[in-house]
Amino acid sequence: MRTAAILPVKRFAAAKSRLGDSVADELRARLARAMVADVLDALASAAAIDLTIVVTREPSLRQPADEHGALLVEDTAERGQSAAVTLGVERALADGFGRVLCIPGDCPALDPAELDALISSSGRDSVVIVPDRHGTGTNGLLLSPPDAISPSFGPDSCERHGALARAAGVSCRLSYPSSLLLDVDTGADLAVLRERLAGADAAAARTRAVLAQPVTPGVLATNNAG
Repeated sequence: MRTAAILPVKRFAAAKSRLGDSVADELRARLARAMVADVLDALASAAAIDLTIVVTREPSLRQPADEHGALLVEDTAERGQSAAVTLGVERALADGFGRVLCIPGDCPALDPAELDALISSSGRDSVVIVPDRHGTGTNGLLLSPPDAISPSFGPDSCERHGALARAAGVSCRLSYPSSLLLDVDTGADLAVLRERLAGADAAAARTRAVLAQPVTPGVLATNNAG
């Protein structure tokens, strides 16, 4: 069964607003760009992913998408993450994919081997939900077929996606690949990410480079809970 990854990306100038004073505006855009690039690297390295579909209105992503062999679908309306993922699902269905993995652009520590294991463990008629580290949001949504349920991201989306699967009569389970549990929305998330990427052999080279910028008050601070 062919699998497409769907990567919705907000324009970098508007990204990561919840980081607040943890990251200055200019560095916030650089951090968002770096995280997306690291996610693209991981998706391109996952053997179980046949194509990555990037859904965005960010013009600077066209070249990186091309370089990673990804397909860019323009999100002209920008109605949010769920609507963007729906555009990706529609394209995946049109291109004959039997399964989609919906991934956010702010999980730069992604491990391709964990993605391969997640995909290989899914059934033909199933929904697999990867919660965020708090257990309430959704950091990964694996749908077989791609329209098994309608994506519904946002607060408490983990429970909501489970309810949608039960209503649709398809099997549903939670999965916890460690590299996909941490997304970056708040200063507290950023502090956890910084700690996780501190090792010499850590992944996410572009994100680590941004996080290595000298820390000054209000810029890449690690103790702001957002």
